[in-house]
Amino acid sequence: MKVLQVNCVYGEGSTGKIVAELHKQLLDAGIESVVCYGRGKKNTQEGIYRTCGEFYSKINHFIAKLRGQLYGGCHYSTRRLCSIIKREKPDVVHLQCINGFFVNIWSLLAWLKKNNIKTVLTLHAEFMYTANCGHARDCERWKTGCGNCPQLKTDIRSFGIDGTSSSWKKMKRAFDGFTHNMTIVSVSPWLMMRAKQSPFLADKEHCVVMNGLDTEVFCRRNTESLRQCYQEDKKLVLFATTCLTNSPDDLKGGRYIIELAKRVEQDNIIILVAGNYEENLDLPTNMILLGRIGSQDLLAQYYSMVDLTVLASLRETFSMVTAESLCCGTPVVGFEAGGPETIAIPEYSCFVSQGDVDALTEAVRKMLQENFERMELGKKAVNVYSGDSMVKGYMEVYRSIMEK
Repeated sequence: MKVLQVNCVYGEGSTGKIVAELHKQLLDAGIESVVCYGRGKKNTQEGIYRTCGEFYSKINHFIAKLRGQLYGGCHYSTRRLCSIIKREKPDVVHLQCINGFFVNIWSLLAWLKKNNIKTVLTLHAEFMYTANCGHARDCERWKTGCGNCPQLKTDIRSFGIDGTSSSWKKMKRAFDGFTHNMTIVSVSPWLMMRAKQSPFLADKEHCVVMNGLDTEVFCRRNTESLRQCYQEDKKLVLFATTCLTNSPDDLKGGRYIIELAKRVEQDNIIILVAGNYEENLDLPTNMILLGRIGSQDLLAQYYSMVDLTVLASLRETFSMVTAESLCCGTPVVGFEAGGPETIAIPEYSCFVSQGDVDALTEAVRKMLQENFERMELGKKAVNVYSGDSMVKGYMEVYRSIMEK
């Protein structure tokens, strides 16, 4: 068997690391593996191809903003990608996260369909069935044709033209008739439920393969020296985000964490924030900004040290924070955001109604009073979220589509 993966990046970012891990384990298992990626540093390893230059990508990004359509253009890099697939002759093409202005998604799907190439499509976000935004939030126009997009400025980031209806029609044409040779993989049960409602994907075969972690890094750690940096009588809660902000448009929900901190300020609870942050935020005294933690090893130590990890996301298709925290033996509390509550281990997590800070505050207080067996939690989570489990899941998908 020969598998060719396509992703926006390789070896960096959440999906880039997943692709690299899957590539490595396929090779270790004696399976031919090739990766094509669009963005980032050029990789000189055998079987790894970068298909798009950064300047070319930026030009296509600008054109996409002018047209209000995110997934067209990129004709040269798409032809290059198709020529590599044609030359490599894989048994299965595995499309991972293919946004990022490096490929014309409509043309690629049409080409794979025309050439009867067995294709696995992993949904890491929602854009493959919305044909536009990465997170539809509460909007359901993706079920009927889009247009008059409420997220034209925030997600599509168009300069003014609303091309979402046209983009939806083009994506539908690309998927129409691409049934027998395609399997749709979602990274969470919630995402699969959503994908099955799509006019593009309803007639396809669906399954779930959860994202895998490097469980040699994300596992229960000894954190005595790190814990000495904080007062012993304080309970520690971790919030991991890209950037802490008080903006109402922030999907990670930083504003809710700030409000939560204010409410527990007198409870001997400190909230540590891992991630970048806006300047001049008005924060309560029990919030400590750690900044961006570039080392995964150090991040795992923080997960292991704290008493609880809190999420405030309004929408997540999976939630690496949930999986990483549980693998490090730390329970999770958060809002119901789609993916997290469907991939978490129920007895070690608690999710409340979205935006309900009162319920979130009570859940945090309650979970901090529980006496969890942290080593047992970590071992159980490692079995659930390991890279090995992910690879086994994809191997079954590959074999299944090959047998069709």
